Amino acid sequence: MNGLLDAHVHFWDPRRLRYPWLDDVPELDRPFTPGQFPEGPGRAGVIVVEAGRAAADSAAEIAWMRQEARRRPWIRGIVAHVDVEDPAAVGRFVAGHGGDPFVAGVRRNVQDEAPGFLGESGFRAGVRLLGEAGLPFDACVRARQLPELTELAAACPGTTIVLDHLGKPSPGGPGYDRWRRDLRRLARHGTVLCKLSGLATETTAGTARPVVVDAVREALDTFGPERCLYGSDWPVMTLATDYEAWLDVVRDALATHPATAAEAVFHHNAARTYRTPGRGARKDPE
Repeated sequence: MNGLLDAHVHFWDPRRLRYPWLDDVPELDRPFTPGQFPEGPGRAGVIVVEAGRAAADSAAEIAWMRQEARRRPWIRGIVAHVDVEDPAAVGRFVAGHGGDPFVAGVRRNVQDEAPGFLGESGFRAGVRLLGEAGLPFDACVRARQLPELTELAAACPGTTIVLDHLGKPSPGGPGYDRWRRDLRRLARHGTVLCKLSGLATETTAGTARPVVVDAVREALDTFGPERCLYGSDWPVMTLATDYEAWLDVVRDALATHPATAAEAVFHHNAARTYRTPGRGARKDPE
């Protein structure tokens, strides 16, 4: 095993940047910085995902994480925010970061956008531009948006799309069977990958652990281990679970697969998708 490469970690510091969403989540409205991350044996590193800072602070977020990575080389890169619905903004971002080995991808959180947002021409044009630049697009959507994401994947076949948090189903809850059907339709597009992350905070309190394990196994069986990536969603996960507990859920879901599947999910797929050092990565300039 090459070590755990966690493909979905957030860091934020309200003393440094503005995070509007934290106003509604007082439990998380404090700094969560790299120095607080629960490092452990066998950890190869993390991919940092933009943390919902004010849109104008995107460049500052990248700069902060780059500074932290110089001291903590286990921070392998960042999936940064861009207003993807603005193709001109995407073009500027690509011009500035398209060859930047630290910028691993782009995320525009769309989970609270109105129906039809993913089908708008500007948004699709922006997603296509990311593909042309070789940058994957992280899609944070809710389960109801999976059909729209499927249409987006069909319209943008040159762009790798990474589905965050399995599409945010509620395991065993309302809409769960529809999620399973929609996930299978999405998985027919080979350019879409799935992060095994973020499910603990979508699960109703009191749900039996085997139900959660089965939901992760459903995603594994649907996409195949070669198209799934492990992510903790730290520190959002701390609202419902802890780091080792979620890791054990994913391990249990993988128990029926060969060891090579665990290697892929816990390391290789993220390294390949986000081009981190050691697996076909872009090299840092001297």
